Amino acid sequence: MKFKNSLEATRRSFNKDFLLALAADFKKHGAAAIEKVRKTQPAAYMKICALLVPREMQVEHSGSIKAMSDQQIEDAIATIKALMAERDAKTIDVTPQPADGPSAT
Repeated sequence: MKFKNSLEATRRSFNKDFLLALAADFKKHGAAAIEKVRKTQPAAYMKICALLVPREMQVEHSGSIKAMSDQQIEDAIATIKALMAERDAKTIDVTPQPADGPSAT
């Protein structure tokens, strides 16, 4: 039992020391290391990004339109309209134009 407690204390001490050293190194070189990986190993960079995203997200319904005031509904509609207008402004029209030539009218 004494050996087990000593082993756990050693492990905790090592973990603490390692994490402190890692944090200090990251503070000093982290941004440059991230940039280097992004440029030279994009697949590894994306894998790291994916590993940082939670596998599951709990989404809960917190209310309904019935619980909203008229003003809140109007504000929500205005926000949605603004987002749609912004999206439409970023859309590029790729509709083919008729070739110059005799008109069919």
